[in-house]
Amino acid sequence: MERRAFIVAMAGGLLAAPRAAGAQPAGKVYRIGLLEYSTPDAARQAWWIVFRQRMRELGYVEGQNITFEPRWAQDDDDRLSKLAAELVGLKMDVIVTASSTSALAAKRATMTIPIVMATGSDPVALGLVASLRQPGGNVTGMTTINRELAAKRLELLRIVAPRASRIAILRDEANPASRLAVDGTEAAAKTVGFTIHSISVRSPAEIEAALATVARGRAGALSIVPSPMFFFHRKRLADLAMKHRLPTIVGVREYVEAGCLVSYGVHNTDLFRGAAVYVDKILKGAKPGDLPIEQPTKFELVINLKTAKALGLTIPPSLLQRADQVIE
Repeated sequence: MERRAFIVAMAGGLLAAPRAAGAQPAGKVYRIGLLEYSTPDAARQAWWIVFRQRMRELGYVEGQNITFEPRWAQDDDDRLSKLAAELVGLKMDVIVTASSTSALAAKRATMTIPIVMATGSDPVALGLVASLRQPGGNVTGMTTINRELAAKRLELLRIVAPRASRIAILRDEANPASRLAVDGTEAAAKTVGFTIHSISVRSPAEIEAALATVARGRAGALSIVPSPMFFFHRKRLADLAMKHRLPTIVGVREYVEAGCLVSYGVHNTDLFRGAAVYVDKILKGAKPGDLPIEQPTKFELVINLKTAKALGLTIPPSLLQRADQVIE
């Protein structure tokens, strides 16, 4: 049952949409680079569709006063660096990134072209910005604050899997933001009495063995640190978690739609809409270093009740009532 209706614009609808009211006048055609570490995926493409739709609402009409240059690195670090350099060479007006990894690659490629993060965790700790309030440099945008949400996710695990005392954390070794999220989870675990075991993978080929290791370690539940690589393989992760009878919590709703148990975090479509607003401000003359990093204030809880039943778990009615979406 749906607790909060939401609509994701489809590409065909965008192509057929009429000219936006108040569109920017003819003249300058802005060039926006869209840099992705991940592999093209319908859900991730939907976020970019939302970004483009918001740009249109702000008066930017593709083919008239704006063009987009999307680049997908296919989970390849070397390719990501080359694509970032390519966008710099094409003299983009702004580069928009969809992960901390791609933001770091963009910053290594340019210190002058504005970079807007559509998503990313703790840009200060990663060295992307000087501070959230006054970023400085050429990077600004949105943050997902995954590390800060670690305690809340553990509280939810305590509710949905009350018998679990040992929690495994699966992280992408190549993702620099993952270590920060693990640190936050380990710190939060000390206050709620969980024992934490962290396991890392470097490639999709290691995922199955990693989940088997988690199961042999007798973990009572699994926390997946979001990463572009994991996102593309979220259905596989959900299936393996079910195979090993592991209640799984994540920070992104699409994992739960793929079969994981519960998610708590920011709705990424909100972040991508916010990133479009930042791009608009920069195109109108704002300096990225003067635009504070936007921290989310709205979070959503999504529960897969079908998965809970398959795992033999009973979700308290009070938690179901708090959920923004319950998948049955």
